[in-house]
Amino acid sequence: MAIALIRIKGRVGLDKNINETLDRLRVRRKYTCVVLKGTSEELGMIEKLRDFVAYGEIKEDVYKELIKKRGKKGKDGKLKPFFRLHPPRGGIESKKHFGVGKGVLGDNKDKINDLILRML
Repeated sequence: MAIALIRIKGRVGLDKNINETLDRLRVRRKYTCVVLKGTSEELGMIEKLRDFVAYGEIKEDVYKELIKKRGKKGKDGKLKPFFRLHPPRGGIESKKHFGVGKGVLGDNKDKINDLILRML
């Protein structure tokens, strides 16, 4: 089970512990995506960040498309551990109706795949 995690909120006004957790997961910028294995430690960190990120289980074909379009190689020729994405086409529900509902923040289950495809 691979979990895709996308940072939705920026850094301004965040708690130091939240910033440190985001750094450990390598999502340092807004609209950065990482794909995690889903270990118990990672799931604990994700649960702590549920108000700042969107996450869910990623499908294999969406993951391959993500690597094909957004995968960048580092100096050593290996794939970088994060993907920088565009803001989603059609906007984000949490930004349009702030305070009404969480929109895309938190666990999106299968809808994360649609969000990733809108951001490629």
